[in-house]
Amino acid sequence: MNEFKDKLPIELFYWPTSNGFKISIFLEEANYPYNVNFVNISKGEQFEPSFLKISPNNRMPAIVDPDGPDGREISIFESGAILQYLGKKMGLFYPKDVRKQLEVDQWLFWQVGNLGPMAGQAHHFRNYSQNKMQYAIDRYTNEVNRLYGVLNKKLSDDREYIAGEYSVADMACIGWVRNPDKKGQDLNDFPYLHNWFKRMMGRPAVIRGVALGEDKHHDLSKDLDAQKILFGQRAT
Repeated sequence: MNEFKDKLPIELFYWPTSNGFKISIFLEEANYPYNVNFVNISKGEQFEPSFLKISPNNRMPAIVDPDGPDGREISIFESGAILQYLGKKMGLFYPKDVRKQLEVDQWLFWQVGNLGPMAGQAHHFRNYSQNKMQYAIDRYTNEVNRLYGVLNKKLSDDREYIAGEYSVADMACIGWVRNPDKKGQDLNDFPYLHNWFKRMMGRPAVIRGVALGEDKHHDLSKDLDAQKILFGQRAT
């Protein structure tokens, strides 16, 4: 039974990225109606004025909920803020108990401030940089290794999921643990994290969430025009 089947669909502005997966996974897990609006970041569609009204930082993902607080439409950007909003709105994957909520928040913010940026930079310098900078490669690869170790240790505390129960913290992290070789990592070095990853990728909603838009992927490491759009941005 789908308790949300009569709800107005959320508009998801999305491209298949590690941050985008967070929201597609949540909506799939919640079985909440949503429409996908693909914004092709390799073609610069994130700079369209209509999208910038929703996401002024021109980044994926963003949502528009026609049934926001007090029944009024609301748009939200930043994946961590979206996850918190959806968790509170639906009463799912985000505990109401203050202590449990703080546990989730700590790991959600840890992902947003640590795992995501460091893994993103490691991926960039290892795979996209035309002038290989060994210092940068080593710096970010080593930091991802450290952060994977932090998660591995946490998951060794007799827990299946990062904050205890399955939550938005897990949804936030999974995209940044996928394709570890692109970040210079081997999950076999992190047995508890590896088991968590397999557990996550065994969830049907996670599979559907990361598969959304899979056919739109292409190898950016060979697309210099897309790289100019993505990595040559300056203030306007």
